[in-house]
Amino acid sequence: MNIQGAARLSNLPTKTIRYYEDVGLIAPTRAPNGYRDFDRTDVERLCFIARARGLGFSMEEVRTLLALQDKPNRRSAEVKALAKAHLYALDRKLTALSRMREDLKTLFDACPGNEGADCTILNGLSTTE
Repeated sequence: MNIQGAARLSNLPTKTIRYYEDVGLIAPTRAPNGYRDFDRTDVERLCFIARARGLGFSMEEVRTLLALQDKPNRRSAEVKALAKAHLYALDRKLTALSRMREDLKTLFDACPGNEGADCTILNGLSTTE
């Protein structure tokens, strides 16, 4: 199938598919006319990449996951260790986002939001604390 068919089945833009090919995550065959020729395995690989990216895995992590997927003698412990590290990173980000939200909410709640010039949000952004 052509790239539009692969895009439709994988729910990815053609530009993204071309990028994944450029960075070596997929390697569709080429038809005699030079066009990309995707098969069911290529589409499954695209869906795998899209799902992994949707879960926040980096491109390098996706590359590692694909290598493990392609390795028949892989150990699931390798995959689980990668997922565990990613979960830990997500937890750290969530904690940081929660702190940022609390800080902003504190500034927001303290701001009178009236016609006066005094603004605790701007004042809070200006402090060195």
